[in-house]
Amino acid sequence: MQTLNVDLGKRSYPIFIGSNLLENKNLVQPYLGKGRVVIVSNNIVAPLYLDLVENLFGDSTSSTVILQDGEEHKNLLAVNQIYDHLIAGKYDRNTIIVALGGGVVGDIAGFAAATYQRGIKFIQIPTSLLAQVDSSVGGKTGVNHQLGKNMIGAFYQPQCVLADTEVLKTLPHREIKAGLAEVVKYGLINNAEFFTWLEKKSEEILKLDATCISKMVEICCESKAAIVSQDEKEVGARALLNLGHTFGHAIETATGYGKFLHGETVAIGMAMAADLSKRLGYLNSSDAIKIRRVLEDNFDLPVEPPSNITVDKYIDLMSSDKKAELGKIRFILLKGIGHAVIEGNIRRELLKETLETRSQLCM
Repeated sequence: MQTLNVDLGKRSYPIFIGSNLLENKNLVQPYLGKGRVVIVSNNIVAPLYLDLVENLFGDSTSSTVILQDGEEHKNLLAVNQIYDHLIAGKYDRNTIIVALGGGVVGDIAGFAAATYQRGIKFIQIPTSLLAQVDSSVGGKTGVNHQLGKNMIGAFYQPQCVLADTEVLKTLPHREIKAGLAEVVKYGLINNAEFFTWLEKKSEEILKLDATCISKMVEICCESKAAIVSQDEKEVGARALLNLGHTFGHAIETATGYGKFLHGETVAIGMAMAADLSKRLGYLNSSDAIKIRRVLEDNFDLPVEPPSNITVDKYIDLMSSDKKAELGKIRFILLKGIGHAVIEGNIRRELLKETLETRSQLCM
């Protein structure tokens, strides 16, 4: 087991990474306090791991809330389902919510914890690769609105994160690949050596080689913990973690939540960001092509944006994105593999060229 720390002063917390952690009661005991535990999961994960997690918390576990699976259910109705349960059960401020699931469950449960009685404790137990390497760390919680992804939420840190890599073996292959988009992101923004390692080890990673997966999750969490410790509320460097997300969120909103997995739209968005970076003269053509090739060939991820989203629709959605600032769309772009930058002054004609170009992206 590896233990990393997210250093946020009084809000600091550990990330535990390893196999079979759901059988180790000693890890979570220091974070329980005296309150009752409510486990929030979904209809896919609960049949697999709810019994294990109830046993993990022992006598402290008092009830569960089972949500519907899928990005299309990441909304205020799901949060209300948790509120209804907590209020009807007379749960007080000592209650601890445990998020057992992927990124959607973690975001919903975390937002409910952030807002119920103005804030109660919660613990993250991420069961998807995407959640283990990214969304469970850093305290971003929230839900989607029909007009924009993650537009309603709060920064709210968990008490701890328990990333049991053994659970990844039950994930559908599509979910594994989608999570790998966020993994590749870490190599692109600040770790060229990691990007090269991912390229070389892609076959073993897709087969869930235990050594590779453990190293990969640890590197991603270590990178995110360092960035979050510097910039908890995304006023500076933390925005770099949004590489591919400005394009990707627009695709998710335009196509309807659930058509694409989040990681799939991030992969498409990173290919588009690489293309725009090349057009601006930030990124050379060979690196832009390599990024697309690693995503598409090594990890079997989509890189082609949907053909039915108009340029005007893209720009409208990206202008409404929560990362936009003073009316300008902010993009995370690349000045090389391992060197991401924040850019808010993009010539509109170059952006349109990226948005209008489909199969020629990065060529």
